[in-house]
Amino acid sequence: MTDNNNKLLQEADQERRGFLKQGMTIGALSLAASQSLWSRFAIAADEELVPFTDMPPEFVAPPVAPGATHYLDSRTISSFYTPNDDFYIIQHYGQPTEVAANHSLRVTGLVNKELTLDMAAIRARPKVEIDAGFECGGNSPRLFQGLIGNAKWGGTPLKPLLEEAGIKTDGIEVVFYGIDKGEETIRDVKVEQSFGRSMHITDALNAGAILAYEMNGEALPLYHGAPLRLVVPGWYGVANVKWLSQIHVQDRRFMGRFMGRDYVTLSKQDIGGEVRWEERSVTKIRLKSSIVRVTKSSSGHRISGFVLNDGTPLRAVEISIDGGPWQAATVDTANGQYSWKLFSYDWKGASAGEHTLVSRVIDVNGQVQATQEELPEKPTRWENYAQFPRKVMIG
Repeated sequence: MTDNNNKLLQEADQERRGFLKQGMTIGALSLAASQSLWSRFAIAADEELVPFTDMPPEFVAPPVAPGATHYLDSRTISSFYTPNDDFYIIQHYGQPTEVAANHSLRVTGLVNKELTLDMAAIRARPKVEIDAGFECGGNSPRLFQGLIGNAKWGGTPLKPLLEEAGIKTDGIEVVFYGIDKGEETIRDVKVEQSFGRSMHITDALNAGAILAYEMNGEALPLYHGAPLRLVVPGWYGVANVKWLSQIHVQDRRFMGRFMGRDYVTLSKQDIGGEVRWEERSVTKIRLKSSIVRVTKSSSGHRISGFVLNDGTPLRAVEISIDGGPWQAATVDTANGQYSWKLFSYDWKGASAGEHTLVSRVIDVNGQVQATQEELPEKPTRWENYAQFPRKVMIG
């Protein structure tokens, strides 16, 4: 590996160690401790759902079906890990009907040594497990935040594989291809393309990505990318390429449909003092929280929800009722850096009538989850991270 890329590796290690140290220190000081919320996040026998008045009563999440979209009814989240058959599914070129028994992964392009590994060789490499939650880049209030999930992923780290191949000096972009393919029309030319996503070499070395073949302690299901998928903690779901078959290092930006033309956020930004329309690929998860459930019991009402972000430690999660002061919610200490973070707020003395509830999250850098009005002008549907007010009727 070249001196330049060796330097990148060293910087990646230093940044990761510093970040983890910061997260442990500030997280311990700033998040309210609690007994495990997850032991009581499922609706208890003496609890009942309080219906959202902003949610159609006929709203039902669809069952898992081959090649189809699946999303959760976020009111029913009941455990830290989303069951494999309820974790959201988006397929861009449809689901392969089968994967070859001799499926292999190739590492090609601007590397010192191209590699080909079958699944036995991949499973023989050092194994890690990470808790990672993510959402679709197009998750939104329209589906009541149902394109979401959290799982324990098992596999082998990406970084050592890239080190083994050796990145050449001019290798700056790492492209990940799945076996799923579709026809694309560019101007008037029709071509077949494989699903592909990419990241800069610094992200590929520093993001903690793994080549996953297990999900929640089980073999990865076909509809979640079996036998092998990329999992990049802290990035939107589109980055986590399913049915992974090739990793290619190149000297220019990858411009496939799902990197350069789709999953591109178009927003109005201040660019050096000039207001311009900026196009930007959907990559790291934006700071976001959402209320997903309100329950009633003999002791009062409870408001529950989730937080997702890029792994930056959190300072606080807060709830406002009917535009009132922000009140601290309880965040489970069992949450991981890249897992979703579910929170709970005990709402005492709720009065009869309709109420508006909203959550916001603040990270250790002081970044506050924006309101819809504070977001930049954005006509595209990607990255819906604004505060999401919910309405409930208390009888």
